[in-house]
Amino acid sequence: MTKYPHLAITLGDPTGIGAEIILKALADSSISQDCHLTAIGSKRVLQFTYEYLLQNRNLKSEDLVNPDKIDIIDLPMMSDFTFGQGNAESGAASFAYLDKAIELTLANKFQGIVTAPIAKSLWQAAGHNYPGQTEVLAKGAGVDRFGMLFVANSPHTGWTLRTLLATTHIPLAKVSQTLNPTLMSLKLDLLIDCLKTDFGITRPTIVIAGLNPHSGEEGKLGTEEQEWLNDWLHQAQRARPEAKLIGLVPPDTMWVKPGQAWYGNTDNNPSQAADAYLALYHDQGLIPVKLMAFDRAINTTIGLPFIRTSPDHGTAFDIAGQGVANPNSIKAAIELATELTRRRLN
Repeated sequence: MTKYPHLAITLGDPTGIGAEIILKALADSSISQDCHLTAIGSKRVLQFTYEYLLQNRNLKSEDLVNPDKIDIIDLPMMSDFTFGQGNAESGAASFAYLDKAIELTLANKFQGIVTAPIAKSLWQAAGHNYPGQTEVLAKGAGVDRFGMLFVANSPHTGWTLRTLLATTHIPLAKVSQTLNPTLMSLKLDLLIDCLKTDFGITRPTIVIAGLNPHSGEEGKLGTEEQEWLNDWLHQAQRARPEAKLIGLVPPDTMWVKPGQAWYGNTDNNPSQAADAYLALYHDQGLIPVKLMAFDRAINTTIGLPFIRTSPDHGTAFDIAGQGVANPNSIKAAIELATELTRRRLN
């Protein structure tokens, strides 16, 4: 292996914006100058998207890379497709692209995977009952310790936002039933290991959210903090002296300093913000992430034996084929995958 990472980039759902954002991202020569990228998906979908956008959406040739100029592992779709109209076949295709990427990465052909968006409902229509790509990657890699970490670099200050979710794609009503000391310790250890291995932060500051409004307000607004979360945090701090753990911070105020660090609109120095934030459920973490960094945030799966990143947005069926999809998030996903893979190779 060299220090020049070989990355797979999956097409995602063929009827979504995956092909468009990949063609736009790879048209920027700076994106692939530090890595070698191989697309995994239908070459016909990429070629059709390229020709359609040039002929019907007034895009210029410099806006899109010609599919003939990129490496493609071709997994053809069986029939025609229509932008924005996904079905069981497009769901099956997107699952096959990810499955092939995992297979080849585990065989050491690639050191990392960048995934374009899929539609979970169409996976289920195709008979693949997974909450998302994260769980398929973990199962394929044979790991049961994994997490969803969202990373974004501020264009205003250069500060890096890192947010880990303790629970992911589950109903809100099941969050308090799912959280427990074992799960919290697992996620915290994953985060500490990731910060050290992938970001070079050996003594991190990590802010941990409370579960209830005002972190329960002494039991008046919820009892989980008093019943076990506060005790867990004290024990976690004693067991991990290398990390500074701050919490349980009320969820409505936890994001004030990150927002200031992101926008640079106060006298606060971005260095006063934490190295990472641990949110206890999906929307508690992702509403602020998407508010600050919708077109820049990257979802990276931690705990895998390889790097995986993905843009933090969906298939956008409503704008598929219109030529207006923003490639910034998948560009950032490629750049982060390159950076993290090179650090591991070093």
